[in-house]
Amino acid sequence: MPEESRRPDDVEKILHDEKSLAARKEALIADLLKQREAAIADFDRKLAKLGYQANSGKPRRSHHKRSGSAPTAPPAKATEKPKA
Repeated sequence: MPEESRRPDDVEKILHDEKSLAARKEALIADLLKQREAAIADFDRKLAKLGYQANSGKPRRSHHKRSGSAPTAPPAKATEKPKA
């Protein structure tokens, strides 16, 4: 019987450990994202001091075809040669 009485305690302990690990993981991820944002902002300030301005209005190049573009025109018909 002592084994059966310990099982709920063991399960609760494991669930508590799992929750604490998940919370710690989320906190570490949030901290890394804040550090990344600060590093990017610092880098942008350094670039601005050098006179660099990002051209954010220009679209990026892509080798993918646009799905919403107009279909291409059909090929022109071959002209007949005039009979001589």
